[in-house]
Amino acid sequence: MKCSALAVAIIAALPSAALAQFPPPPGAPGAPPPASSQAVQDRWPEPPKSSPQTGRAPAPAAQAAPKRAPAQARTAPDGEETLDTPAKKPAPAPAASGNVIACSGVFAKDSTHMKLAIKYDSRNMTFGQVDGPEGTKIPGTILFPNDPRRRLEVLWANNVGRTDTSIIAINGKSQWIAPKGMKLGLPLAALEKANGRPFKLSSFGSDGTAGVAGWEGGALGSIPGDCKIGIRLAADPKATGAARNAAAVDKDFLSNDESVRALKPTVVEILVGY
Repeated sequence: MKCSALAVAIIAALPSAALAQFPPPPGAPGAPPPASSQAVQDRWPEPPKSSPQTGRAPAPAAQAAPKRAPAQARTAPDGEETLDTPAKKPAPAPAASGNVIACSGVFAKDSTHMKLAIKYDSRNMTFGQVDGPEGTKIPGTILFPNDPRRRLEVLWANNVGRTDTSIIAINGKSQWIAPKGMKLGLPLAALEKANGRPFKLSSFGSDGTAGVAGWEGGALGSIPGDCKIGIRLAADPKATGAARNAAAVDKDFLSNDESVRALKPTVVEILVGY
């Protein structure tokens, strides 16, 4: 992600506690820790594949309520006798809640790297460097680091112990869902509907993105679990140069401003912070 003054605007909606500083990146001992407005990616766990079904023995036609057929002996191609058993039903898909970030449980303010490892399996996560503001690198826990659709990065207020959640970020091709149903790709109208009213945006930068500068008393400014949501939007690539210039003026805009609507922006990053 490109980090600049825009990253600061994205986090403007977060409380000061969410702006906890991080240790300096490797190779810069003693340097002041960067602000925690990070770009991160995340994704959505896919349902486990059920094992292939074996052949199901036919149920007796005369039974009003079919019963499980007994195992039948058959001869395998190599001459060894084996049994056909009725197939098992596929396991149900996991509940959708497994794909949602809530400001509780393993994503609560008091969560830890260890709690995430227990829930998602330590083999599916690592602790490493992620993109920070102004091209810096900062440490964080990365869930599913090799799968863009499931990748999620969690930054900690205490990096030594990897405890106390600071920022959870969703971007790239992530399919995770933030509180209030926020997800990547949502259009401006969907955000206004979820918020219950227009909200404030920073001006759109040269990269065509802008951050939410304030929810203006709307529903997205009050999340159960005492966390805050920061969102970055990107203008439609097909937006005209005139529309881009109108929204690039150095001032804040309301989301219902015609110059903003002309850009048809969509959500490209979500930050959940404490």
